Amino acid sequence: MRVVVQRAKYAKVSIDGELYNEINEGYCVFVGITHEDTKEIVEKVAKKLVGLRVFKDEEDKMNKSIFDIGGKILSISQFTLYADCKKGRRPSFVGAAKPEQAKALYEYFNRVVEEEGIEVKTGIFGADMKIELYNDGPVTILLDSDEL
Repeated sequence: MRVVVQRAKYAKVSIDGELYNEINEGYCVFVGITHEDTKEIVEKVAKKLVGLRVFKDEEDKMNKSIFDIGGKILSISQFTLYADCKKGRRPSFVGAAKPEQAKALYEYFNRVVEEEGIEVKTGIFGADMKIELYNDGPVTILLDSDEL
């Protein structure tokens, strides 16, 4: 599982030219699922995400979590996080899980985050989405289950 975490002042997702969901301060996360992912892996990554301390405290140090600041998450499914660009110019996506498995684990990821007390807004799995994001910092972090 790979999750790209971007600290955001705001983030929006539009589908078919219409605003679908948005958040103010929090994270915009892009979530990629691979074949080997399980519920246990998803839980581990979700809890790591919620516990990250990357928001500034009173001393301007990254010391607060999303929970501490009352932030929200815009969660976007992103199979392209498993792009393999080793050969040729056209990426291969064979590392990404099949849609049925990916959708179930992506939805489970969002539920786990919500159970941790963080409000989650989403796009639509598999849709052509347009993301507008105001990255704060910028702060962008990659959580890879193989490295946690």
